[in-house]
Amino acid sequence: MTNNLDESTSIHWHGLILPFQMDGVPKISYPGIAPGETFTYKFPIIQSGTYWFHSHSGFQEPDGAYGSIVIEPEKRDPFRFDKDYVVQFTDTHPHSGKRIFRNLKMSADYYNRQQQTIGDFFSDVSKNGLKATIDDRMAWGDMRMMKTDIEDVQGFTPLINGKGPEQNWTGLFEPKERIRLRLINSSAMTYFDVRIPGLKMTVVAADGNNVQPVTVDELRLGVAETYDVIVRPMDDKAYTIFGASMGRTAYARGTLAPREGMVADIPDMSKAPLLTMADMGMDHSNMKGMDHSNMKGMDHSNMMGMEQEKDSFYANGSGLVPTAANGGKFLSYADLKAQKPLYDDREATREIELRLTGNMERYIWSINGVKYEDADPIVLQYGERVRFKFVNETMMTHPMHLHGMWSILDVGAGKWDPAKHTISVAPGTTVYSETEVDAPGQWAFHCHLSFHMDAGMFRKIVVEGGPKSASLNPLDKGELQ
Repeated sequence: MTNNLDESTSIHWHGLILPFQMDGVPKISYPGIAPGETFTYKFPIIQSGTYWFHSHSGFQEPDGAYGSIVIEPEKRDPFRFDKDYVVQFTDTHPHSGKRIFRNLKMSADYYNRQQQTIGDFFSDVSKNGLKATIDDRMAWGDMRMMKTDIEDVQGFTPLINGKGPEQNWTGLFEPKERIRLRLINSSAMTYFDVRIPGLKMTVVAADGNNVQPVTVDELRLGVAETYDVIVRPMDDKAYTIFGASMGRTAYARGTLAPREGMVADIPDMSKAPLLTMADMGMDHSNMKGMDHSNMKGMDHSNMMGMEQEKDSFYANGSGLVPTAANGGKFLSYADLKAQKPLYDDREATREIELRLTGNMERYIWSINGVKYEDADPIVLQYGERVRFKFVNETMMTHPMHLHGMWSILDVGAGKWDPAKHTISVAPGTTVYSETEVDAPGQWAFHCHLSFHMDAGMFRKIVVEGGPKSASLNPLDKGELQ
C-alpha cells in the first residue's frame, strides 16, 4: 500500500487472523505508513467469510477510509444461494471526525438533537404524577445524563454501499432466487436495526463464522459487526432494505428488485426510544439513599452493585429492548450457535474483568476507570484460555473489538458458542466471552465507536510466549520502503 496522503495512514484488516505485524495499528503493530511511503502487507488467508477493512489512523475511518472483504471458502459453501451481495452500512457526517471530536469534548450533548422538552415534562406529569416526574428528572440530572443519550452523535446520513436513502442502492434478483446479503456495519457511531418488510431473513453467519441458521424478522447490526443473511423473494416486486438507527434519528435504505428503477414503500421509523433506570441496572427504589454527589459527572464506578447478567446484549429496561417492527422475531445473541466449533470446549484458566466506564460530562471513555494513555497493557500468556467479564457501567452500548484472536461469546451453548470479533455490551449489563490465546505479539482491544476509542476506551494486549518466530518488535516484520 502506498500512502498518497499528506498525513500518516494505515489499514487494519478487521476480523482477519494474521501475524500482529500485519494488523495495521500504528504504535502497536507498526509505526504506520508515512506520506509517500509504501508498506507491503503479507499474510496467509486461513479463514473465509464476510469481513472489512479500515484505517486505524486518527479519524480517517469515519471520514471514509473503509471497504469490504469477502473470502470464499475452499470447499463448497454449506448454504445454498443464487445471488450474493455485500450490503455495507456506514454513516457520513457534514463535520469532519476531528471537528466532531472537538465539539464533543467542548459539550458532550453538542450533537444530541432529541433532548426532552417542557411538553415532554407535562406529558410525564400527566402519566406518572408530579413527584415521580421531578424525582426522575433529578436522578438523570445528578448523573449528568439524559434519557436520550442513546446516540452520542446525530446528524449522520446513513449509506448503503456508499449511497444515501434517495440514491437507493439496488440489488437485482429473479423471483424465487435465494439471495445472500452480507451485512457489514462500518459506521463511526451508528447501530442499525435492519429489516426487509415482506421478507424473512435467515442468519447463516456472524462476524465471518457460520452459525446454525436462525430465521428472524429483524436484527441489530452493531458497529463493526457483520451478519450474512439469506432471503428468498417469491414475487415479482421490489423490497426495501431498511436500517433505522438505534436512536431513530436517521435511516439507511436500499432495494431488492427484479428490475432497475423499481421501488417499494419506505416504512416509518418507530418512536425514538428513551433510556430508563432499568436500562442502567437500577430503579428509583435502588437509588434512595445514594449519595448523588458521587454520581455527578457520571462516574459509573459508584453506580454498580445493581449488576444485570443477560443471555444477550440487550438490556431489560423499556428503553433499549429491541422488538421487531412487525411484532415478529428479533435476533438476539442467545440465538447464535456455531455451526462448527473453532476450539475444544475447556475451562478458562483465569477471568479478567473489564468495566466499561466513562464521564459523559467531560466526554472521557475508559476501561476500569482508566484511559488508554494512563493504562498498563493487559498481559496474556500464549496457550491460556482467558474469560473476559464485560461490565457496562455507562448508558451507551459499546461494541468491543479484540484484534487478532476470536472472542467466544458465552450464550450458554458450550462448545457451540459463537466466535465473534466484536461483541456489543448494552448499558447496565454484564457479558462474558472467552479467548484462546493463540496469537503472540501486540494487539489492540477497544470500543469500536470511533470517538469512544479516541477518548480512551482502548487497551493494548501483549501476548507473551509462543513460537519464537513471533517477535514483539513491530518493526521486525513487513516491508516498509
